[in-house]
Amino acid sequence: MLEIHNSLTGEKAEFKPLRGNDVRMYVCGITVYDYIHVGHARMLLVFDLVQRYLRSRGYAVTYVRNITDIDDKIIQRAAENGEDWSALARRFTTAMHEDCALLGLDPPDVEPRATDYIPEIVAMTQTLIDKGYAYRALNGDVMYSVRKFPRYGALSGRRIDESRAGARVQVDEFKHDPLDFVVWKHAKAGEPAWPSPWGPGRPGWHIECSAMSTALLGDYFDLHGGGMDLKFPHHENEIAQSCAACASPFVHVWMHNGFVNIDDEKMSKSLGNFFTVREVLKTLRDPEVLRFFLLGSHYRGPINYSAAQLDQADETLAGLYRALKDTVPAQASESSAPAADSASAGPGRDAALDAFHAAMEDDFNTPEAMAVLAGVARELNIAKAAGDAARIAASSRSLLAMGKVLGILQQQPDAYLKRGADTGAAALTDAQIEELIAERRAARAAKNFRESDRIRDRLSAAGIVLEDKPGGISEWRRA
Repeated sequence: MLEIHNSLTGEKAEFKPLRGNDVRMYVCGITVYDYIHVGHARMLLVFDLVQRYLRSRGYAVTYVRNITDIDDKIIQRAAENGEDWSALARRFTTAMHEDCALLGLDPPDVEPRATDYIPEIVAMTQTLIDKGYAYRALNGDVMYSVRKFPRYGALSGRRIDESRAGARVQVDEFKHDPLDFVVWKHAKAGEPAWPSPWGPGRPGWHIECSAMSTALLGDYFDLHGGGMDLKFPHHENEIAQSCAACASPFVHVWMHNGFVNIDDEKMSKSLGNFFTVREVLKTLRDPEVLRFFLLGSHYRGPINYSAAQLDQADETLAGLYRALKDTVPAQASESSAPAADSASAGPGRDAALDAFHAAMEDDFNTPEAMAVLAGVARELNIAKAAGDAARIAASSRSLLAMGKVLGILQQQPDAYLKRGADTGAAALTDAQIEELIAERRAARAAKNFRESDRIRDRLSAAGIVLEDKPGGISEWRRA
């Protein structure tokens, strides 16, 4: 029996799909204005794991993960670069796909982009106006009237008056209430815009997910996920919009993953304390190490990022591969490994797989599930020392089956273990760093973004963290 913690109720309960065996799942994806960092990677990995496990248990999953390809940050970054906003969004979308592939993430079944759903966004905005939940403000924006939705705050546990007092919202004279949020932004000079009944403009951030999720999955679907930072206001605003427009409950179960922290502070671009996936992968034996590290903590809790933690994950994962080395299933084709749910086959059922599933069905408890893997690896090492072929085969098959669900241990052990960490570049002097930064500045001025990215990657590989400031200034520090 799979139990999932529902952020809306604050309780863990048995998960039952709304429509038979079908699971419809929407996850808020990335705003593509920069490379993804480790905090993004955790969110992406958590929900990759959820859809993998659901599929392994026989559910028919429709996994939708959106891309925000029009946003204030995209427009601002493009202006700083002297680059077309859509070209920048496409460039970083490609980079995101590359990083996701390295981390072993399955592509979503559908990956909608906000700019492809402008008609649906306009239609939902009009519905909200017609129903009295939204209004056209004096500045030309269409705003959502929060006080018109009595259940506002149910997800985050905030009362409207408490939110009003503590919310970091812009107080504008054209709003009916400081908590009211923008649904459709009126066009500003030089910014991209689309036609609408209220004049040219572009969608607000919150409305795009409401429109895309309901268009693709229906008015009421099974799972909605995202990072803990989206709980308020983004997901709270999604609920208000979607429930008002569609007159339905919107989402059955809400899931939120915890933060990646550095020195007990959330990793984020706004704080400047982030490491991109590309930076981190250059220091690791294999991208699977980062995946293994992120799986080591329960998805709802925080995880502390450090080089020491990554080193520990590297050694533990290598130990699992050493256990699989020279075993028959590890050398055989993937099809030879049993399905991860074969433990339910009756007599002779696998106790380790039972324990693995018990952990995973307890709100995707990956630390406990990985403890089961460690126990099987110990049994495998004992069997290898004793030359017990039957136990070797059984234990290695179990280890591979569990690893397949988690997205690990699917490489050939010999090949994996021969890899070593490659930092990608020798140490650079301060003068060499300044010279490379000057070359990158020249490349950016010439709009040669490929060369600019290449130089940044070289600096990252040498342990140099760049922080781009307004005006083309780049500050640097050694990681």
